[in-house]
Amino acid sequence: MKTFWDQRFAEHATVYGTAPNQYFKQFIDTRVPGSLLLPAEGEGRNALYAARKGWKVTAFDFSEVAREKALAAAEKEGLSIQYRLQNLADFKANEQFDAVALIYAHVTPTFRRSFHEQVYKSIRPGGFLVMEAFAKEQLQFSSGGPKEENMLYDAPTLCDDFPFLHLIECGQKEIILEEGPFHQGPAAVLRMIGQRL
Repeated sequence: MKTFWDQRFAEHATVYGTAPNQYFKQFIDTRVPGSLLLPAEGEGRNALYAARKGWKVTAFDFSEVAREKALAAAEKEGLSIQYRLQNLADFKANEQFDAVALIYAHVTPTFRRSFHEQVYKSIRPGGFLVMEAFAKEQLQFSSGGPKEENMLYDAPTLCDDFPFLHLIECGQKEIILEEGPFHQGPAAVLRMIGQRL
């Protein structure tokens, strides 16, 4: 899997474009800057946007190619982001953040629950989780995402994974994706914002 993603990131100028995810952007634009964690951040489009807005950004991904591209883009803009190499399965909540953003961070059922538990623990009291991911109905579309249904999400599963979050917003909708060559066209997504009280 790592080899697949390294190759994809190496072969394309950008995989998901340079603009931030729109749902993530709306969240960042309406919050006072603080500390932010971005798991599975890829080439850094969301990290760079948040850093421009004054957030203290920590990101990680298992692709060294993606990390190098993100750090090169940050250096070019004079931005500072912390970006480490790490697998989602190995993530442990060793520090807490004002916000954690899971933007298309799809994981296998074998460790999804434990990963989401660590994500919750990494949100400081009063902090937020913002999430956009493909819903199970995405299988009928060709606009991106995993092709295995068990790696796609539904609202009850997410509510079960984050039982102690106060949900501000949680819903499924159909949108038009325009995020680089691999997220294009109609898509079924789940969007969620929750706060750790």
